[in-house]
Amino acid sequence: MLQVNNISFHYNKTRATLKDIDFSLHEGEHLSIMGESGCGKSTLLKIIYGLLDLDCGTIFWKDQQVLGPAYYLVPGMEFFKYVAQDFDLMPYTTVRENIAKFLSRFYPDKARERTDELLDVIEMSEFSEVKVKSLSGGQQQRVAIARALAKEPELLLLDEPFSQIDNFKKNTLRRKLFAYLKNKNITCIVATHDGRDALSFADKMIVLKDHKIIAMDTPIRLYQHPKEKYIAALFDDVNEVVFDQQKYLFFPHQIRVTEESGTKAVVLDSYFKGYSWLIEAKVADQVIFFSHHCDLTPKKTVSLIFDNETVLF
Repeated sequence: MLQVNNISFHYNKTRATLKDIDFSLHEGEHLSIMGESGCGKSTLLKIIYGLLDLDCGTIFWKDQQVLGPAYYLVPGMEFFKYVAQDFDLMPYTTVRENIAKFLSRFYPDKARERTDELLDVIEMSEFSEVKVKSLSGGQQQRVAIARALAKEPELLLLDEPFSQIDNFKKNTLRRKLFAYLKNKNITCIVATHDGRDALSFADKMIVLKDHKIIAMDTPIRLYQHPKEKYIAALFDDVNEVVFDQQKYLFFPHQIRVTEESGTKAVVLDSYFKGYSWLIEAKVADQVIFFSHHCDLTPKKTVSLIFDNETVLF
């Protein structure tokens, strides 16, 4: 349904922002775009929405070409919705009025029903009559998502959609939002720095580095078999360990303390993570991190086993 064909874009003549970006996305699929800050995630969303003009390449949604402001007086494709990191809400009207802004006034009952449905999705029914200016940043972010969904777009573009939302709300909102999108068969692209957005909810994942795509696959395969440390580090702490002049990558949970013989390590520090402790230790001249069920005393020597069955390399 979405075809991004070898596109490139420059904000100025000396620095490329995106180079040779090429991928496709089927109707109803969810795509996560990940990478470090400045790699071009937000720019790519703006280009797909039609806010920027390409240097080269083409974008098609079904049979219609996506064009930028050089072709449209009001840029942006009407059947797409884009939720940026600045929410562009109406601060002096209520949450309900913001969500219903683009719904038909000729069918008030349907508009009210639709608004109530979306208030439930973002878990803000109790705030329906509160003015937006009185809301927190995270609450405003949820309203912006609901407003984008009001007319059921064919493609939803989300730029760091949970960045300002508290953790205890973020997890339930993720589940409800992405389940709703799947149920409505709405295609979705999320630019995010949070690996949990991709691992649990994306069908595909693209990794950007130096303004290019360096990996494109399912989140599971990219997690289990990353090509390089940069990709693995998007999901969790990662250790690059050298054995016999060969580099290997291990997540902390893939390194275990053993009572038997193993690789010797000296504990440097312990960090409480709730469900476990993250232990910082030194192996030879390398600092590594591994998970353990309790904290360990600094300077204590332990033996470690590296889980070769799930080794990343």
